[in-house]
Amino acid sequence: MIKNVVILGGGTAGWMTAAAIAKTVGTKNISLTLVESEEIGTVGVGEATIPMISLFNNVLGIDENEFIRETNATFKLGIEFCDWRKKGHSYFHPFGLLGVDMDGISFTHYWYRWMKMGGSPDYTIFNAETQAARAAKFIRTKGETGPKLMPSINYAFQFDAGRFAKYLRRFSEKLGVTRIEGKVDHVKQCEVTGNINELVLADGNSVSGDFFIDCTGFKGMLIEGVFNAGFDDWSHWLPVNKAVAAPCEAATKAVPYTKSTALEAGWKWRIPLQNRVGNGYVYCDQYISDDEAHNRFVNSLEGELLADPKILRFTTGKRKSCWEKNCLAIGLSGGFLEPLESTSIHLIQVAIAKLLAMFPREEISDVMRARFNEEMSADYDNIKDFLIAHYHVTERDDTEFWRYVRNMQIPQTLADRLEIFKARGEALVRQTELFKEVSWFSVLVGQGMMPESYHRVADAISDDELQTRLTNIRNGVKKRIEMMPEHNAFIDQHCRAKSM
Repeated sequence: MIKNVVILGGGTAGWMTAAAIAKTVGTKNISLTLVESEEIGTVGVGEATIPMISLFNNVLGIDENEFIRETNATFKLGIEFCDWRKKGHSYFHPFGLLGVDMDGISFTHYWYRWMKMGGSPDYTIFNAETQAARAAKFIRTKGETGPKLMPSINYAFQFDAGRFAKYLRRFSEKLGVTRIEGKVDHVKQCEVTGNINELVLADGNSVSGDFFIDCTGFKGMLIEGVFNAGFDDWSHWLPVNKAVAAPCEAATKAVPYTKSTALEAGWKWRIPLQNRVGNGYVYCDQYISDDEAHNRFVNSLEGELLADPKILRFTTGKRKSCWEKNCLAIGLSGGFLEPLESTSIHLIQVAIAKLLAMFPREEISDVMRARFNEEMSADYDNIKDFLIAHYHVTERDDTEFWRYVRNMQIPQTLADRLEIFKARGEALVRQTELFKEVSWFSVLVGQGMMPESYHRVADAISDDELQTRLTNIRNGVKKRIEMMPEHNAFIDQHCRAKSM
């Protein structure tokens, strides 16, 4: 029987894992221990999320307003991309739907036909999240009753990842999770099976277990250090390998979206929280030095620095295997995809969900382990292609970095998808993929790839019927925006954090 589960490493990945197991599997029949060291610290995987984080919070039974107050969070409706297609151009990748899918095909085909008839080229007028973000408005629409005359609002959060981890630690310990302070000196394995038996700490104490979860960050102390799982390096497609990051004071009110601005050798993020702004310059050190990146970053900040800038080093890619014998890697120990689309915390959540679905009871099944590795690999691959598209589909050629990513050879899976989208305006998204048709459409069109045609089903209705349908959808979006309060006013009313 699997009775003793040990999580090595805290931070966002470790405490999300501990909280989820404690809440769902429980601590009555298993012992759940988390080992971490304050000396080592953690790497914040990001402060911006995507809507699936709400599912995680709901599983834990977390009160959303309390969560927002505890993490100094704001709401997020999407990402604004500036200077990615070309300097001076911007577009918005929203959460939620674009219009309403009709007759079995995406709304975008009807919009494209309408535009050809003389309609507005601004497809975002049919997306409530984009319009709300531009107006700095927000409202929750969950649980609304009555006829569906206005679109729902889909959202995520922008929060302090460090405070989130501390919040989940308190949550987990109340449910019976044991935390042990300590650094691992060495690992003992079974001579017969090769499974990990115990972690021997630097102070001489040891922690034994039946199942170990590696949340040790980029190092992968167990999955790589013990089992040599291997690593798929994707630097040739996603060459950014460093980030200089620091918070600063806010010069304006917090807006309900994250901002990504393309720079000479990468891009800069801006994530507004209630009490500050998170900033970072993600870059490739082949095209800019650390000193140049640091100066470029500091000189671009809107307010006074609240902490010294830190440089993070990383390699984009994934473990060849995230589950080896009785060790499973979650978070940065399993892989890292740069934070361009705020997927780091989501991939932690995905791994946790798969672990819970396949949670071992008596002995670890080779079939389950293979299935977990196969599904995680597919998730990383799909997101990887989506990120590459941001760089490759561009008109920028003003620096060596942008010339490289614009002209680099891309994965065949992405090349095939771009070919179909260019011809038919379809991304051929599978059901299991994270980013759906609306996301691919928003990014590819935003980056400058306009489809040459649209699905012929969109021609089945008359011009008058098309105009009527689109007018009704547009009016629904307008009514939704008109009734929404200002973003900061909503926070003031429901979930403003106490002064720090």
